[in-house]
Amino acid sequence: MGTTLHTSNPLRDPADRRLPRIPEPCALVIFGVTGDLAKKKLIPAVYDLANRGLLPASFVIVGFARRDWGDETFEEMAREAAKSHARTPWREEVWARLAGNFKFVPGAFDDDEAFDKLDATVDELRVSHGIVGNAAFYFSIPPLAFPTVLKQLKRTGMSDNRQDGGGWRRVVVEKPFGEDRKSAAELNKLVDDVFTANDVFRIDHYLGKETVQNIFALRFANAMFEPIWNSNYVDHVQITMAEDVGIGSRAGFYDDNGAARDVLQNHVLQLLAIAAMEQPNGFEAEEIRTEKLKVLRAIKLHDDLEATAIRGQYADGWVQGQPVKGYLSEDNIPPTSTTETYAAVQLGIQNRRWNGVPFYLRTGKRLPKRVTEIAVVFKEAPHMPFADYDTKTLGNNQLVIRVQPDEGITVKFGSKVPGTGMELRDISMGFGYGETFTESSPEAYERLILDVLLGDKTLFPDAQEVDASWAVVDPLEEYWANTKPEPYESGTWGPSGADLMLQSSGRRWRRA
Repeated sequence: MGTTLHTSNPLRDPADRRLPRIPEPCALVIFGVTGDLAKKKLIPAVYDLANRGLLPASFVIVGFARRDWGDETFEEMAREAAKSHARTPWREEVWARLAGNFKFVPGAFDDDEAFDKLDATVDELRVSHGIVGNAAFYFSIPPLAFPTVLKQLKRTGMSDNRQDGGGWRRVVVEKPFGEDRKSAAELNKLVDDVFTANDVFRIDHYLGKETVQNIFALRFANAMFEPIWNSNYVDHVQITMAEDVGIGSRAGFYDDNGAARDVLQNHVLQLLAIAAMEQPNGFEAEEIRTEKLKVLRAIKLHDDLEATAIRGQYADGWVQGQPVKGYLSEDNIPPTSTTETYAAVQLGIQNRRWNGVPFYLRTGKRLPKRVTEIAVVFKEAPHMPFADYDTKTLGNNQLVIRVQPDEGITVKFGSKVPGTGMELRDISMGFGYGETFTESSPEAYERLILDVLLGDKTLFPDAQEVDASWAVVDPLEEYWANTKPEPYESGTWGPSGADLMLQSSGRRWRRA
């Protein structure tokens, strides 16, 4: 009896996304590897991926920074960073598989010799680790340094996918991508010239969060939500990204940018695009980006920006029971600064689904607590056969998607209070990811780093999305250019102007 030989695993269906996807042997080159992002997010995420068995056997981290370090010193720093900030439990056997796979190249971004050494280091991995040229370059550096590093990568040929021996070359750039529409276009042109457009990954870590990705499932896999996800039933939508912290050590960067450029232009508008987009034909990267781009290009600011574009700046106050100083008293902040630490905007989306539905966006620092959520607030029932006193505490139905913390979904609706009368009151039903699935969600950087190494661009905005987002924010910045932000006490929910924006139409901010 003959034996049938299989050239592939007969139990593995290429379309089965439940099976882990593991990248080819590759290197992750991190510029600015001594900074907080690398220590607190990137290196711990790499350890977590290794702990979950999602990294190839041949994987190397190459660090580049202005430090007089050797490979051993870098590896020890990485070990401490992973131990302190990893999401998954520490296991020595996991680290043992990573040990010896750390390389460090010291130098400045304008140092040709250092980049020549980096090129040689990456090339040597072909022999030492069997890596055939696959490398992703992560820009954990200030945006002003992007052009210098990009030009060095082009000069040395490290950005070229056609280098001898094959392999892919990709680049990962952190937000903010540019400081306005013009500078973003220039940077897009430069990065697409150095790398190919398909090899550029513009990272927005919010898109790597499980709760954000679950919006697709919530809307398009359930018959109960999509039919009412439109202007026939929705009164308005609120998107909140609140932080209870101040600016920390980011004074220089933050004072040059402010809340709108730092958060509104990327995180918040991306959340809006995903919440408002039409159903894509499939879930390939290009199909999702096409629908998101339609939303971003359909955004229209209100004609009266004075009433619908509010910005504020935190003053002295109390947060979490502790006294905190105002923005103008922070270290390295000019006492005459007019940079906003809070921004709230009303806008509309000019398409059939959302015609007439206002979207209210707000983001700020030194607010009462840290929370990011999307609240879909539905219209009141057209007729309620109850006495007014029975429904006096009844509000609008709401569906709230909590992105962070306590990731989950809550539905608020009216119910009868037990008793002989017909008193109605709002109640909430919801689920939390941690409770329902009995495991913690992966960190956003775990998913995004893995996607970069796999070449999956589904969760990464492209140049056109960046341009469309700046087209929304630039007119706001232009309007605010000669104004001063309204002060608000730290520990409150922002300036009074933001409350008046909703009160003028009989609405109010949801208590997050």
